[in-house]
Amino acid sequence: MLVENKNFSFLKEIRGNEKPLIFILGPCVIESESHTLKMAESLKKLSEKLNFKLIFKSSFDKANRTSLSGFRGVGLATGKKILSKVKNELDLPIITDVHESSQVEEISSFADILQIPAFLCRQTDLLLAVGKSGKIVHLKKGQFVTCGAIEKAAKKIESTGNKNIWLCERGYAFGYGDLIVDFRNFTTMKSFGRPVTFDATHSVQKPSGLGDASGGDRSFVADLAISAVSAGIAGIFMEVHDNPEKALCDGPNSIRLSQLEDLIKYLMELDAFVKSKKRPEIY
Repeated sequence: MLVENKNFSFLKEIRGNEKPLIFILGPCVIESESHTLKMAESLKKLSEKLNFKLIFKSSFDKANRTSLSGFRGVGLATGKKILSKVKNELDLPIITDVHESSQVEEISSFADILQIPAFLCRQTDLLLAVGKSGKIVHLKKGQFVTCGAIEKAAKKIESTGNKNIWLCERGYAFGYGDLIVDFRNFTTMKSFGRPVTFDATHSVQKPSGLGDASGGDRSFVADLAISAVSAGIAGIFMEVHDNPEKALCDGPNSIRLSQLEDLIKYLMELDAFVKSKKRPEIY
């Protein structure tokens, strides 16, 4: 059983959107132990260089692939081993997807944050199970629900006594093979009194855009992330890969590791400016 690391105490301090921006970063899916550790080490070094709070993300299973031929991941047993190694050897908090209620107990033994995938955001039994874990829950707003609906989903989790819920915006799907971000959602979700994050890379996905897999356009990630940070949110979620063209999942919308530093610097500076100023009120 893993012991909670005192260096992760900053997670419990995130109760709203006032703290300096946190970053949830990592490859979409665990491709191998060596690649995952390589990516985690690179991101850890960057977080130390720029002095930002890093949460490492990667999935052991991508259960909603467009096609059966799509790479799903290494599975829970192997994923647990690899992510535990990242956590223990690199001293990084871990976030990973939970797809089924039966997985919650095992994933809770090594993950610091349990993530509800967007497609599962209304699954009551799953929401209650992650709530009972006592872990922080990163609840992704589905591409098909309103802010009001995602607040109702959050209240399902909260009914278990767990108030550690982060809400994540990741765009709407309108049936045109693309996602659109409604930036009014940040204001609305912040009004619920919960930390709000923005998934800047999934928001540029083109669902099923490659026929048997999702496409995307990473060239829009920076503009979307900048706009989200200007709204004064808690965190930015981005999938990062050292070679997106060869990524086994979500390569087209993943940020290149080599281009990440400049973007994070910009976002950190913008976040500090935004949170140092009193926002004008318009009514």
